[in-house]
Amino acid sequence: MPKKTVMIDGNTAAATIAHATNEVVAIYPITPSSSMGELADEFSAQGRKNIWGTVPSVVEMQSEAGAAGAVHGALSTGALTTTFTASQGLLLMIPNMFKIAGELTPTVFHIAARAVACQALSIFGDHSDVMAARSTGFALLASNSVQEIMDQALIAQAAALESKVPFLHFFDGFRTSSEVQKVEEIPLDQIKSMIDQDAVAEQRRRALNPERPTIKGTSQNPDVFFAARETVNKYYNEAPAVVEKVMDRFAKIVGRRYHLFDYVGAPDAERIVIMMGSGAETMDEVVHYLNTKGEKTGLVKVRLFRPFSIKHFIDAIPSSVKAIAVLDRTKEPGALGEPLYEDVRTAIGEAMSAGSPKFSHYPKVVGGRYGLGSNEFTGAMAKAVLDNLKEKESKNHFTIGIHDDVTLTSLTWDERFSSEPDDVHRALFYGLGSDGTVSANKNSIKIIGDSTNNYAQGYFVYDSKKAGSTTVSHLRFGKDPIKSTYLISSAKFLACHKFSFIEQFDMLSNIQEGGVFLLNSPYGKDEVWSHLPQEVQQQIIEKKLKFYIINASEIADKTGMGGRINTIMQTAFFAISGILPENEAIKLIKKAVEYTYGAKGPDVVKKNIDAIDATKANLFEVDYPKKADSALTIHAPVPTDAPVFVKEVTGEIIARRGEKIPVSKLPMDGTYPVGTT
Repeated sequence: MPKKTVMIDGNTAAATIAHATNEVVAIYPITPSSSMGELADEFSAQGRKNIWGTVPSVVEMQSEAGAAGAVHGALSTGALTTTFTASQGLLLMIPNMFKIAGELTPTVFHIAARAVACQALSIFGDHSDVMAARSTGFALLASNSVQEIMDQALIAQAAALESKVPFLHFFDGFRTSSEVQKVEEIPLDQIKSMIDQDAVAEQRRRALNPERPTIKGTSQNPDVFFAARETVNKYYNEAPAVVEKVMDRFAKIVGRRYHLFDYVGAPDAERIVIMMGSGAETMDEVVHYLNTKGEKTGLVKVRLFRPFSIKHFIDAIPSSVKAIAVLDRTKEPGALGEPLYEDVRTAIGEAMSAGSPKFSHYPKVVGGRYGLGSNEFTGAMAKAVLDNLKEKESKNHFTIGIHDDVTLTSLTWDERFSSEPDDVHRALFYGLGSDGTVSANKNSIKIIGDSTNNYAQGYFVYDSKKAGSTTVSHLRFGKDPIKSTYLISSAKFLACHKFSFIEQFDMLSNIQEGGVFLLNSPYGKDEVWSHLPQEVQQQIIEKKLKFYIINASEIADKTGMGGRINTIMQTAFFAISGILPENEAIKLIKKAVEYTYGAKGPDVVKKNIDAIDATKANLFEVDYPKKADSALTIHAPVPTDAPVFVKEVTGEIIARRGEKIPVSKLPMDGTYPVGTT
């Protein structure tokens, strides 16, 4: 039977499995996990049933601590219960998590892993929240992609029930939780086949029940507390084998194979990286690229981080390895190293002390930090990590992705390097926060994914800096699975939906030579050139771009759309790109409009369709001169007489160059001068 593919984001993948395999869902919203709870609530409101034929009860509490308490209470009655959270929300659940794990109560918490506020708040992704919870007794299972989220959410649910160990199933906030990918949906009958009904019955038998009275939540004195705490050891010792068994069952039922530690790369690799999360997909892409060039590199993707199985870990590493880099997406100030690095060091040390024949000598092991607060981790950065292992004295305790000119931890990388396959189509769309660009591009990627054999990826960046309220949509599609979990920097197609943006920041540095540039312009094809900044003209000429304009704002006004230019620009994209036959694309866009806006009434649908029909006649290619002669230039982000801090920090952030600011320029304690918002 052909497998059903769907275009969904990571949160939808997790919520789909969680709703199907639980009876109670206790929720409280926190970015970027909120949509998991919202979807579970929506599913139940629609009457969607779980694998036992009942509609899960969804309850919203007044805090994350309340949600964790509700989970603990519901689990104690024997109900299969779950929740979703991130960052400080997870930290508020920790007291209940110690109790849930201490009572060997199976559950799965799905975590869109996010930075914990330190010198500043960050709503973006890293692993600092889940690492803060690693002593609770919860198992930690990492997913690296949207497909893995759907798969490992189910693996975690089955393994928790069979091992009696509760699980944190985590994935990178935003980068994976919000990324839209084409994935194979697991049908309900296969989900049901994965769950051991005897284990479910055992969970119910251990419930608090007045018919079989027992007591929990007692207090213990020094004479027995320590010994009682050690009673759980055998369950944690057996948990890795249970997870492996569940993964084997998943492979037989669903057809996709996972291991506690998955190795990819050369069988005789000399340099390998060990990591988990979305960055592992980027490293996978780079390892494959380098090995085709004759290098011997590899990657271990950590699935089950807790309990950490030394045996399975050592078995996954090639015996040929000479140097290892361990990457952590968190920072533990004052520690000898970050959590995964310390575990790898300890695991290798214990294996060699026990006489493991795997290695003839102790391999070089270095550790580094990357990607804090969703800082980019590109193919060029991944290569730099592997290149560091070539050095006679490889830098240890390094950082990658920043410019540390204070403690000199950072590795340098070549921004020109790319491991992306040439046959992947890459498109960038710069929009205004309220113009519908993101909604249209979500529809576009769904159309491409559903209507072609292409794999597709969509990632959407929202500006939270109040500096123009920009959204940037990153769309990829191609014939092979897409592992590029980083922003597009060399697009084949780039659209600017707001004319003033080209006067504010350099966007054409992100388009490749010979690419297509589409501009929403109030000026016609014969006059637009003189209204472009000279820097933009020069880039268009030097990169030999195909340059198109459309007055989408005028079309929107005439068709009653107001400021919503999304469907107009979407139609122009399909008309220019040729991804689909034009008539087919128009038909699918109209169908998407009916689905997306149908609930708002036929008038809204008609306005959108009228705008689509008016697009082609108002789309023009610009025959531009071969000389940049404009008197205009891109505006400086701040005045020339601004204070030094505003020029060197605030101005660079406004100009979208914040990632280039060195450590020395940033306040050490998060204290900023007033008036620099």
